[in-house]
Amino acid sequence: MAPFTVTQLVTQIKTLLEREQTLRNVWLQGEVSNFTRAPSGHCYFTLKDDRAVLSCVMWRGDAVRLLRLPQNGQQVLVHGYVSLYESQGRVQFYVDLLETAGLGRLYQEFEALKARLAAEGLFDPERKRPLPAWPRRIGLVTSPRAAALRDILRTLTLRYPAVDLLLAPTLVQGADAPAQIVAAIELLNAWNAGVEPVDLIIVARGGGSIEELWAFNDEQVARAIAASALPVISGVGHETDFTLADFAADHRAPTPTGAAAAAVPDRLELAGQVRSLRGRQAQAMAQRLAGQRQRLAHSQRLLARLSPVAQIAGRRQQVDDLSLAMQRQMRHRLALRRAELAGLHARLAALDPRAVLQRGYAIVYHQPTGQIVTSTQAVAAGDPLRIVVADGEFAARTMNGE
Repeated sequence: MAPFTVTQLVTQIKTLLEREQTLRNVWLQGEVSNFTRAPSGHCYFTLKDDRAVLSCVMWRGDAVRLLRLPQNGQQVLVHGYVSLYESQGRVQFYVDLLETAGLGRLYQEFEALKARLAAEGLFDPERKRPLPAWPRRIGLVTSPRAAALRDILRTLTLRYPAVDLLLAPTLVQGADAPAQIVAAIELLNAWNAGVEPVDLIIVARGGGSIEELWAFNDEQVARAIAASALPVISGVGHETDFTLADFAADHRAPTPTGAAAAAVPDRLELAGQVRSLRGRQAQAMAQRLAGQRQRLAHSQRLLARLSPVAQIAGRRQQVDDLSLAMQRQMRHRLALRRAELAGLHARLAALDPRAVLQRGYAIVYHQPTGQIVTSTQAVAAGDPLRIVVADGEFAARTMNGE
């Protein structure tokens, strides 16, 4: 008998597996591990129990019908068939249906409790409170040994190291977890009321199966979150996980890291905002100074026009102009008066008796009466006379006869 080639043997084994009808319609239960979803949408994982493992494939067309993708460590119930992956010579289980073991009951409980609390208004958007923009102290409800705590501390250190963190340690899974979570929330509210201010509370836990996250679906936990006097951020599980704590909280974050990021501002963004504000402030100040300088210059020009100094200077010039005009007018009037005086003087000189005497005339006074003799009828023979001539006077008497 001729030897088989590897391909021939692998093909023979695959044919035998596919002919076995009991392997074409199989329900299988096991624990999920090494779960990955390729960019193509196909899912690859391993199912295991305490003694064996089996590689599994779920094609994208079957995976899109799942409400939730399975997570590592989760017990699942799958349906499919067994075949051989020829290129690697590996037996694989090809899954077309997948259910989380016991998930139906838990989901029914979850949906029933969610509907009842929603009907009470516990999840109403109107009762959600805004988160403080600049928290100084944050209360944290989580396990001190959880990876969620390390993620939150790292995120807060990177984003906003100025904030204080107050840890209220609690279990985050198991039967005792809900009561401890409620007590931690109440403790932080009491601390805020009686010791020192707390700005908000983060309730956080890392990812896990629905069973592991079930403490955050507890009714008392949801009511404690809704009754908190402090705003609450819920950061439970992964982005695809939703719990009643998420619905009751004031803000739901997809992960613990997301909760820390939602609680505080980013210092790098703040630094950029500060730089931007400084630039805008400098620009606004420069514009305002330019405007004030323009207004000051306008006021100075207006003041210069209305200033008493300027008015006094103008009045001084007017005084000088009036003084010069008055002097010109006085000189003109004086010239006119001098001309008038010279004319009067000439006329007076012309009428001066001494000027007449200079021309050989004499003035005869009647000595007894002192009257000027202007007619022969005014004197009698022998009357004494006083004769005034240009260079003096002398006495005389009238003669007898006519």
